This record gives sequence, structure tokens and C-alpha cells, in this order.
Amino acid sequence: MLRSLYSGISGLKNFQTKLDVVSNNIANVNTYGFKKSRITFKDAISQTIATATEGETGGRGGTNAIQVGLGSEVASIDTVHTEGSIQTTGRILDLAISGGDSYFVVSDGDQLYYTRAGNFYFDEEGYLVNADGYRVQGYDPDGNRIDIQVDFETQDVAGFSISPTGIFYIQNEAGDVQELATFVLARFNNPGGMLKVGGNLFVESQNSGEPIFGTGGGAYGTINSGKLEMSNVDLTEEFTEMIVAQRAFQSNARIITTSDEILQELVNLKR
Repeated sequence: MLRSLYSGISGLKNFQTKLDVVSNNIANVNTYGFKKSRITFKDAISQTIATATEGETGGRGGTNAIQVGLGSEVASIDTVHTEGSIQTTGRILDLAISGGDSYFVVSDGDQLYYTRAGNFYFDEEGYLVNADGYRVQGYDPDGNRIDIQVDFETQDVAGFSISPTGIFYIQNEAGDVQELATFVLARFNNPGGMLKVGGNLFVESQNSGEPIFGTGGGAYGTINSGKLEMSNVDLTEEFTEMIVAQRAFQSNARIITTSDEILQELVNLKR
């Protein structure tokens, strides 16, 4: 059977995967805190027809190996953790991290999750949660990690604010300001190693390294209240990649049809 058939098939599969990645990026162009993905390829194994030979002293020179490639494979599908554009919302509990590579930390009670989507809300008990009800993590004034909570029933709360370093302040009717908590932020040695679990959430993996917890400022970046980080998807780039993938898919399909025509000619030799 012609090797070109299987090379063409591998190309079709790979560029179909590329289209899947591109389409997911485009689908999330308006998703807060979304980090786009990219796909890279590598050549598959090569069949060696003749090995390399060593030259002879004073005689013939050496020859290179003769190899035929057998298609391509997916090398990686990477998550690109560049910062997205910042959109102003004017809502105090909409938070965006700028100038840093850290993540907000939320918890479902059993596991910690990490996100760049800072659209947070209060639940009925006064806990600060994300859209899925996961509680936002913070440090109390003593440095203990807690679920950030405002007790609206017992505390005199007239308003609240969040500083660029992530300190959550509440203000009473008399105008007195009290520090409630400080947002916990997390950084990773290899952010690309984190796993996406849906809902704009990431979890650590064996290759991401353990989270390095801290607060706003320095490499962790500043927290901007009243703003949200948009998706880092560039539609111009994605549509270009879609065209490239489409043309490459068509080219690989043409390889298969051409190989089929050659096989048909071989079959027709015996009439």
C-alpha cells in the first residue's frame, strides 16, 4: 500500500484537531478570563530505506541515510497564558489582575481552583463566590487563609472597597473603615502545565508545580476593582489559522485522492 495514503490520513486527523482547537478559541472570544490554546505538530517516524555509510580514507566518501517520512503527529496543545484586555464594568466585585501572572483562588470545600475570571458575587450567607458558587479565598488580618465573608446581619456595612493589593475594606454608617480580608493570589512555575476543568477554572498538575501563594503587588500584579479581564483570543489570528488549517486539510485530502488514482491505475494493469 502506498505510504502517501497513511501520510495523508495523519494530516487529515491532525488538521481536524487544529480546527477543533481554533473553533474552541473562537467560541470563547467573549469568555471572561479565558486563555486560548494552540496546537503544534511534529513529524512521525521515518522509515529508513538505506542507512548512512562511512567514507573510506583515500577512497569514496560517505553517503547519507535514505528515509521516507510517514506523516505527522500532534506534538502539543498548549494553553497560552498571556493577559487579556481589561474591560471596565464599574461593578466593585468585578476584579481583574493586571501586570502579573497570578490567579484568584476559589474553593468548593474540598479542592482549590485557580481562575483569572474575577466576576464575583455574595451568596445568601455573605460569602464571596464565583458564578458557580465556589468560595473566594483570602487571608484574615492574622494571616490565616479563610473564605471571604461579610456578615451583613451582625456587621454594620454601608459599603465596601478593594485596594490594588487586594485588601477588602468594609465601611460602616459612621464612615469608619475596617480591613476584612486580603485576596489570596497564586502563581505557578509552569502555568502552561495547569489543567483546564471548565468554568474558567484551572487545577494544578504534576507538571505545573505547586501553587506559590501571595497577595497583590510585584510579580502577582495589581487587582483592579470595577474591571474584568477579557479573553486573550485574537479573532484575526484565529481566522488566519482557520484558513491555514482548511487549506492544509484540502491538500492532505488531495494526497489521498491522488494515491487512490495511482492504485486504480495499478489495478487496471490487469484487464
